[in-house]
Amino acid sequence: MTAELLDGKKVSEIILEGLAKKIAKMQKKPNLTAILVGEDTASEIYVGQKEKVANKIGINFNLIKKPGNTSQIELETLIDSLNKDPKVQGIIVQKPLPSKLESDKIDLLIDPKKDVDGLNPISEFTPATTRGIIELLNFYKIKIEAKRVVVIGISKLVGLPTALEFLNKNATVSICHIKTPKLVTETKQADILVVAAGHSNLISANMVKKGAVVIDVGINRIEKRGKIKLVGDVDFQAVSKIASFVTPVPGGVGPMTVAGLMQNLIETTS
Repeated sequence: MTAELLDGKKVSEIILEGLAKKIAKMQKKPNLTAILVGEDTASEIYVGQKEKVANKIGINFNLIKKPGNTSQIELETLIDSLNKDPKVQGIIVQKPLPSKLESDKIDLLIDPKKDVDGLNPISEFTPATTRGIIELLNFYKIKIEAKRVVVIGISKLVGLPTALEFLNKNATVSICHIKTPKLVTETKQADILVVAAGHSNLISANMVKKGAVVIDVGINRIEKRGKIKLVGDVDFQAVSKIASFVTPVPGGVGPMTVAGLMQNLIETTS
């Protein structure tokens, strides 16, 4: 058995083409403002990807870069000004923030109508990664209702909102993490396994139920033969021989996250 690839790159391009057509008909192009604090290389890459996609489909993208020593009050004041700015439809604060800043408090300050990352508990939007995962499953016509779903990862960015979304779609959901005792006992029950633990090759073939759908959200940088390689939380080659569907890393959930973000932004104008 060889798993079918859940091609997030292909699906995201289809979604973005549709969004570009909608934007072309708008009299006023939506504005997405991103805040980047400090000099984190990975964060700069992620913001760059969002900017590239935004420009491609006709969104006005504004990047505000702040130094690493930016204070809590300075960041809060900036967000308040963006909340009040009628020219700004969407606000994202790239994570992680410097440790001295209260990340959870920042999330609460973003206007729920502009919180296109969906991190404010009263946000009007589904978090971008969660939305991307559901869109990917829908595209490949993978049934969610009445399925057993196991989510590994308890972050409020991915794990928790994704588990909740599956519950809302009438799946039976278990939430685990890397310290869950006998993790293999949990994962082997999953019809749909979502792995967002940030731990390279955490999931091996013997941990996956035959025919399961495996969604790998992890992005880990490892050095191999002097070069940096991106790998997920799943042993892709081994699990591909067991699962029915599996996402690659890169090219799986990552592009879908950006597509989900842009979908949320366009909905602010509808």
